[in-house]
Amino acid sequence: MKKIVQTAGRAALGEFAPEFAHYNDDVLFGENWNNQDIDVKTRSIITVVALMSSGITDSSLKYHLQNAKAHGVTQKEIAAVITHVAFYAGWPKGWAVFNLAKEVWETGEGDLPYEDEAMRAHAKEMVFPIGAPNDGFAQYFTGKSFLAPISTSQVGIFNVTFEPGCRNNWHIHHATEGGGQILVCVAGRGYYQEWDKDAIEMKPADCINIPVGVKHWHGAAPDSWFSHLAIEVPGKDGSNEWLEAVDDEQYGKLD
Repeated sequence: MKKIVQTAGRAALGEFAPEFAHYNDDVLFGENWNNQDIDVKTRSIITVVALMSSGITDSSLKYHLQNAKAHGVTQKEIAAVITHVAFYAGWPKGWAVFNLAKEVWETGEGDLPYEDEAMRAHAKEMVFPIGAPNDGFAQYFTGKSFLAPISTSQVGIFNVTFEPGCRNNWHIHHATEGGGQILVCVAGRGYYQEWDKDAIEMKPADCINIPVGVKHWHGAAPDSWFSHLAIEVPGKDGSNEWLEAVDDEQYGKLD
């Protein structure tokens, strides 16, 4: 988990009340919010509930609503939380908090069917769907991948998504005429590598042209989800030759 760092206390009260600023930035956020016994999403919800119950509906609550959203709380989840707490803390408080929440979330925003928060965040970065588990090619991948057909006529275009650390085996595209593949990164961070060459890092909008007959692999960085469009270049007698998996030691040297 990325370490939470807070400087608001020192920025607002560093000279006027340095001890309070220290407790706010270094203890409350620096230690308590970085405690691993509760995940940050749950801690964010608890904080919103506590502030709402106390009747605090000013900018500090809006900050924590934004923080909850940043850590994976969806619009439907926050609506359910506020409604539930309103029965215990008071209906007027529910109205007040909903007015703030509507400034942070749009209706239906981010309500994607993925339990993994990082996967949900990755999906929000794309205009293309993640798709279904790539079971048909699972034997040629290390880790989990997902496949979403974008175009299956004229030119085949597929959105391929890799979980962190996932990559496909070394492989070669064959064709007697034309053929090959084009990769366009649409979200996350990954790599493309040709045999006996250094790996190329891929970020959104990066494009790789893969000729026929070139041994290569592509996949996610160890610490990031990764999605690219795989565009099939029209050719005659096209086929894929799947080879050995990418060696763990070699892959581990990328980052």
